[in-house]
Parts: sequence; structure tokens; C-alpha cells
Amino acid sequence: MSTTSTADHDVPVLIAGGSLVGMTTAALLGHFGVPTMVVERHRGTAIHPRAAFIMQRSMEIMRTIGLEDAIRDRSSEQFDQDAAIMAVVSLAGEEIAWYLPRLNDGVRDLSPSERLFASQIAIEPLLEERARELGADIRFGTELVDFEQDEDGVTARIRDRDGGPVSTVRARYLIAADGVKSGIREQLGIGQTGHGTFSKSVTIYFRADVRPLLRDRTLGVIMVVNDTLQGFFRIQKPYQAGFLAVHGLGDPANPNSDVWTGLTEQGCIELVRAGLGVPDIEVTIDDVMEWQASADVTDRWRDGRVLLVGDAAHVMPPYGGYGGNTGIHDAHNLAWKLASVLRGDADPRLLDSYEAERKPVAAFTVEQAYARYVVRAAPSLREGGFEQTVDDANIDLGTRYRSSAIVEDPDEAFEVHGHPRDLRGVPGSRAPHVEISLDGTAASILDLFGTRPVLLVASGESGWTDAAREAVERTGAELGVHVVVAPDGAFAERYGITDSGAVLVRPDGIVAWRAREAGDDAAHRLEDALASVFGRAGDPASAR
Repeated sequence: MSTTSTADHDVPVLIAGGSLVGMTTAALLGHFGVPTMVVERHRGTAIHPRAAFIMQRSMEIMRTIGLEDAIRDRSSEQFDQDAAIMAVVSLAGEEIAWYLPRLNDGVRDLSPSERLFASQIAIEPLLEERARELGADIRFGTELVDFEQDEDGVTARIRDRDGGPVSTVRARYLIAADGVKSGIREQLGIGQTGHGTFSKSVTIYFRADVRPLLRDRTLGVIMVVNDTLQGFFRIQKPYQAGFLAVHGLGDPANPNSDVWTGLTEQGCIELVRAGLGVPDIEVTIDDVMEWQASADVTDRWRDGRVLLVGDAAHVMPPYGGYGGNTGIHDAHNLAWKLASVLRGDADPRLLDSYEAERKPVAAFTVEQAYARYVVRAAPSLREGGFEQTVDDANIDLGTRYRSSAIVEDPDEAFEVHGHPRDLRGVPGSRAPHVEISLDGTAASILDLFGTRPVLLVASGESGWTDAAREAVERTGAELGVHVVVAPDGAFAERYGITDSGAVLVRPDGIVAWRAREAGDDAAHRLEDALASVFGRAGDPASAR
């Protein structure tokens, strides 16, 4: 194929899929100065309130692109914040367990951002607006017909679902954010590995007056396990509507996991009543959405110029709320790398680190979601085995990466996760939150990250600022340097260094390299680390 473009549209990146993850990817690439085209077959943003739990790391990412406050405000209009996650026989009946009495218990000190309940209905329009502001060309009601790639890019054919001719798009890269049934993944012939599908589930959107049943309890996610159904409620303010997700019918020890077959509107009403525990409560059904409960990881996340994110790369049951969050984290990991390659700052080999870093984390997260599903709502699957569950903070803020874009400490054993309080800035982990003074104002150290690598030093007398100047002069790399002012030596302690040490943090807030203390040849050590960050390990003079 000729590399000369005769396409109708020419863009750096084409994103197939404009839901939560696709729109996040577009906004993040725009944040890094890369314009995109987004094609989404649906005619607008989400109409159903899915993905109702936004974790701290996701909120930190939204903070980076200026959306944290808007999302928090929008979510408070929908749901009670800092509400509980618990299980019941029915909402009016017996309580089984309180898994988390308050959503942010025990984690407020880990981040400047808090967990919150919000839905895609609230988030996607905000992401769309921000992505457009940052240069995205978003086309709803448009589907990707097919594509082919060569060594220089991808040529795709797109079509308006309301009619009109097929047009062509030439892009340097194609991002598959097209969901669980990814047509791009299918065209590439990429398989998936995991537990497969274990329920044909439904989500029932209903209206009913449930306020009296809450009994002054502030409840965020209400799991239901009884002899009629297994699933969970989300109730929206002013407590006159919500949804019930159902993945099992009948005896929890031997359920019918095909909820689709034979389900009628009256059957939906009876399921909602059984979950609420009031057999005669007035219920109106607004909509029913079918979905499959699965736990799988896609075998390959990259095929040449095509990269997979979100549900196209992994799928997990909704217990724990990790699915959408994991997709947001995929986008964050990929966006700065892709932008660096497109700008010429990084070698294209850097993109190999995307799968190397994200796939193990996704596999771990999928198993954690599956384990919660089994333990909390599907006892019939216990005999098949499942992983031991770990603290939610490990999954959200404590995962670690291992790739050529990380310079590991030789004396640190690698584990894919740990508690964020214990990691102390180990390379491959998220840079810990520390309260600092920034231009005389209280801030988080996380506010220093987001557009370029940053070198953090505990003392201006340690020689690192001179070393950074030399490294930048020799490599041409962009590098921010900050002498961190934090109370009581909190920065050095939290990052596992001495007062003469330094830490190199990537644009995505991941620690790439750490020098516990100053030493000889600091500039060349820093050059080597920058070379790794930009995919040029072994050639530090070409870090840019």
C-alpha cells in the first residue's frame, strides 16, 4: 500500500469507540497536544447509569485534565457520596454484611482525590466537552466499517449510520475502545484468556419509591442475595429510581445464570420487588439491558499500529467497580507514550511498554473482581477456585509496572501490587501523594505531574539540579525539576530516599527511577533513566 494519503480525513490518532474509555483517551491525548478523531456508533453519550464507582486513581487522572471538580459536583447531584457498600437478603429485610461502611474510610490520606459514586451519564458529557476543547473531532452515529494497516499508519473506512457515503480516514495509530465485543479485536484475530462468560445478566432500570426502605441508611451499592435473585441495586437521588443488575436466579448455591431467556416486563417487576423485599410495591420498568458477566484478558494489546484499551482489552464482573476504572488507567498509561512518539520525543519502541505494563495489572484486577463476585454473590462458583482478595487500595493505588520504561531498584523484589503506604516510591509504582507548598499555596505533589517527566529532589544543595541541567543539555529532553518543600521531611520518607536523593517521575505519575542518595556521575545516571522513559535505553544521547 502507498503511504501517500488520499483519504478524506487525515489525523494523528483515530479512536473507535466514544464511551467512557474512548472519550477519556481523546481528552488525555488532547491534553498532550494530540488531536484525535473519535467515531462512536451510538448517537450520543451514555443513556444508562453504568460505571457507578470512580476510584481515587481515576479521579487523580480527571484532576490532571481539569475535570475533578465538575465530576464531583455532578456526582453529588446523582448519588449520596461516601455511602456504604453492603449486602442484604432484601433492601427491606435482613442485612448480610457491610463491606465498606463509608466509601472513603481508611484512604483519605492516600490521595488529594476521593472515591465517589458517579455514572457514565454524568461523566461522559463532561469528557466529551473537554475532549472537544482539546481538539478532538467527535462523530456520534458513525461506525468503523473496516481498516487496514501498513508500516506507516492505518487507513479506516467509516460510515454515518443515518446514511451518506463511506469515507476514509488515514491515521498514524488506531485505538480500539470499542468495547467487550470489539470488532477491531475480532478483525485482528486476537483471542482472550480467563474464566469466560458465567452469566447472561440483565440490568433493569426502574422507578419506585424506595426512600422508606433505606431506613436512614446511606447506601451506595446494595448487593442482594436471596432465593429469587442474586445481583445489586444502585439507587439514585431523590430515591425514586435506580437500577437492579441481576446475574443469577433461584437458589444461590445452584442458580440459573441465564437471566435473559423468557424474561418479561412483569418478570422484571417481580425481580425488583423481590430485591426490595416488598411484594406489592409499585414499580415501573423504564428499560432492560442485557449483558454478559465475564472475566477475561485479551491475549495481545497491540497489533502494529493498532492498540486496545478498556473492555476491548479486558472484561470483568462489576463487583468492585474496577472495569471502567481499569480502562481509564489504560488510557492514561497509553496517552503520554503515544503523544511522545508522535512528537518525536520517544522511540516507537516505547509503545511496547504499554502491554508490558498494563496487561499484568489488568489480569490481577480481573481476578480480584472475579473473586469478589464469587465470594459476595455467586457461591456456586466457589469450587472452581478464585484468588484471595486484597485491599481495594492495592488495586487502585498500589499496582506496579515492569517494563523497559522503568529502571528497577536492584534490591527491590517485584510484585504486581502492594499497599500504597508500603511502596514508598519504588520504581514502577504510582508516585505517592504528599502535601507540599506550590507557589506559596498548599497542594499535592501529584499536581506537579502531567505533561512531561519531572525530577523531584529533597534538597537544592544535593547537586541534582546541576545534573538535570547537564542531562537536558546533552539529550534535549523536556524535564521539570522541583525541590520539594514538604513538612517534617515527609517527601523523602514517603519516597524512600535520603535528603540527598532524587526521584524521576513519568508524565503519568509513575516513578521511573529513584536514586536513594546523591553519588558520582549523577548526570549520566539521570540520562540513562530518561533514555528508558523515552524508549531509547542504551542510547541516552538520543533521549529526545
